[in-house]
Amino acid sequence: MTHDDSGIALAAYGLGKRYRRGPAVLSECTFRLPAGRICALVGPNGAGKSTLLALAAGLLAPSEGAIEVFGSAAGDPRTLPSIGLVAQERALYPYLSVEEHLRIGRELNPGWNERAAERLIGGLPRTWPAGTLSPGQRTRLALALALGKRPDLLLLDEPMADLDPLARHEVAGAIMADAAERGTTVVISSHILAELEPLCDHLIMIDGGRLRLAGGTEELIASHDLITSARDEDEAPAVVLEGWSHTVVGARAAGRTVTALIRPGSNLPQDWIASTPTLEDVVLGYMRNPLAPPLLIEAQSDAVADPIRKAAAL
Repeated sequence: MTHDDSGIALAAYGLGKRYRRGPAVLSECTFRLPAGRICALVGPNGAGKSTLLALAAGLLAPSEGAIEVFGSAAGDPRTLPSIGLVAQERALYPYLSVEEHLRIGRELNPGWNERAAERLIGGLPRTWPAGTLSPGQRTRLALALALGKRPDLLLLDEPMADLDPLARHEVAGAIMADAAERGTTVVISSHILAELEPLCDHLIMIDGGRLRLAGGTEELIASHDLITSARDEDEAPAVVLEGWSHTVVGARAAGRTVTALIRPGSNLPQDWIASTPTLEDVVLGYMRNPLAPPLLIEAQSDAVADPIRKAAAL
């Protein structure tokens, strides 16, 4: 397909989704993901991550708002060749062999990339039906079909959940190698941030169906401080932080120490020590406090990621 010239791979505008008369699964989500980014989509179980990926892939229609892929409405037939999706269900034909799945991939995709598929197939028995494969083997086959398609936008829903540690490393390396070669935009959903943090340079966090964090990982980290100080044993963290000009995302006490994640305002009191949080510190802070105000950093379309740098870190 022909992409628009905005440099934005995935964008949502007031996006919402509800099923029948139930509560909204997603509500008022607005963000822009620049092309070429490797994005972690995080949040607790049931937050709406899988629904967002299904909307982006055109498998669901929004109940409100809009979602676009490279400037066209998600689900537009022109966008479908540019999207690769690996859903949690690992949609495969149980009675078709590994080789038969690959043959279908070759025949349906004129730009099929055999080398990308082979990176993930590895030693899978080519004659085995998909229904006889282990969960981890099915994941590798589903990823091979998605990467072999040569997508411009790769949507992965919990891709590492069924893999052992070595397979996780190999799969992550294959995904990042493809991103480095082709500038693929990748959105990886997981509720385990530790496995995504080394790979990703952009983050979208959803909790309770609403957007809580969005932006480049470096910008999100730089917007926060992790601070510690001593306290009286019977003094609550909220009392210690009372009257501050800082936005306090969350605070916890352990013994005679209180630790808080803040968005800095004026200078800290002298008895507080500030350090740089990890991305996990930031995400956990917002997960622990649903009332913390969201932080949505506007994505710049010309700030394209350098996936080679990420691949080198594997």
